Amino acid sequence: MIRARLILAVAGATLAAFALLQLVPYGRAHRNPPVVRNVVWDSPQTEDLARRACFDCHSNETRWPWYAAVAPVSWRIQTHVDRGRSKLNFSRMDLPQEEAGESAETVRTGSMPPADYVFMHPRARLTRRERQALIEGLVATLGEGEGH
Repeated sequence: MIRARLILAVAGATLAAFALLQLVPYGRAHRNPPVVRNVVWDSPQTEDLARRACFDCHSNETRWPWYAAVAPVSWRIQTHVDRGRSKLNFSRMDLPQEEAGESAETVRTGSMPPADYVFMHPRARLTRRERQALIEGLVATLGEGEGH
């Protein structure tokens, strides 16, 4: 009896904490700023691969899944998008994209797209051939190395 009450109390407190987390507004805007100037891609294939594997965090064309409105997951997603756009934003090619030339290397090393993103977005999973095509396309489109 006491054990059941304790379980109910813990479950109630957990549910209340989860409900309170929903009051924190960070990660809830889910508005995409306007696309100012897109990349001029070397090929439609590169654009398609980049849209599949990169655009949700590296453009102003983010597709926000339903769970992006549920804290604390929303906080992590918003942080990923904010950080991604600050490093390279394919929708703001009117601004200097300091790390654009490094994009191919991040795909080559496997650090992009991140594993947790690919897990939740199977469409972003690239075959070996697609990964190589994306790397070559990013180099052709954005160059290689520092700055752009």
